[in-house]
Amino acid sequence: MSSYDALAGSYDALMADAAHRRRADFLERLFRKNRHPVHTVLDLACGTGTIACLLAERGYQVTATDGSEEMLTQAMTKAAALPGQPPLFLHQTMPRLRLLEPVDAAISTLDSLNYLTREKDLRETFGRVYRCLKPGGCFFFDVNTPHKLRRMDGEVYMDETEESLCVWRTFFSEKTQVCTYQVDLFHARADGAWDRRFEEHRERAWQAEELQTFLEEAGFEKVTITGDLTQRPPKEQEDRWIVAAIRPAADKGA
Repeated sequence: MSSYDALAGSYDALMADAAHRRRADFLERLFRKNRHPVHTVLDLACGTGTIACLLAERGYQVTATDGSEEMLTQAMTKAAALPGQPPLFLHQTMPRLRLLEPVDAAISTLDSLNYLTREKDLRETFGRVYRCLKPGGCFFFDVNTPHKLRRMDGEVYMDETEESLCVWRTFFSEKTQVCTYQVDLFHARADGAWDRRFEEHRERAWQAEELQTFLEEAGFEKVTITGDLTQRPPKEQEDRWIVAAIRPAADKGA
C-alpha cells in the first residue's frame, strides 16, 4: 500500500486550511513572469487534484500524475464537476515520470518532493521533469525545510472532522535526515463504530545546496529558492521553501 491510500478519502477535509487557491494564484503569477508563455502544465504528485483542477478552471491544459490510485480516484471525481477541460490524470510515481508530449511548466506542491528520501530517486525525478519540459519551460515546487522537519521530532498532531480523526506522531533522525510520520486514521461508520487504519510516511530534509546542485546537474539553470508564497529570500527558520528552475531555451552543448 502506498502512502495516502488510507488517507485519500479524508485528505481534502483534513487539509482544508492548506490555502490551495492562494497557492494556485502564486503559481499563476510565476507562470506569467516566465519568458515563455505557459499553456500546458504538469502537476507532479498531484494528490487529490485540487491544484490541478484550479489551474484547469483557469484555462491551463493540465496533466497530473500521482503514485496513489486512491488519491487519483478522488482527483478524477473532483475533476468531473469542472465546466471545461479536466486534467488528464496518470498513475505514475515521480521517478518513473513519462509524458507523451512536453509541457510549458511543471509544478509540485505541498512537499511532495520530500517524499523522495533517496538521492537516486530525487536526481532521477529532476532529470525526468527536465526532459518533460519544452525548452524555456519552468519548474516550480515547494519542500518542507530541514528546520521544520527537525522541529517536528517527538511531536503529536491531531486533525479531525465530524467523520474522521487523524493522529500524527513524528520522529526525526539526524543520521538519515528523515522525518517519519506514523499516522492513525479513525473513520466513523454508519453503525456508530469507528474503523482504524495505519500508515507510515517518510519525508527527507533536503538541504538547499543539494536541491540546487541536483537541479543544475539535471540541466536546469536560474535556480532560486524563496520563502513560501513569496519571492523574497527565505528566513533562517522558514518552514517551506519555493524552488524555481528553468530549462534553458537552448540546451547546453546544442
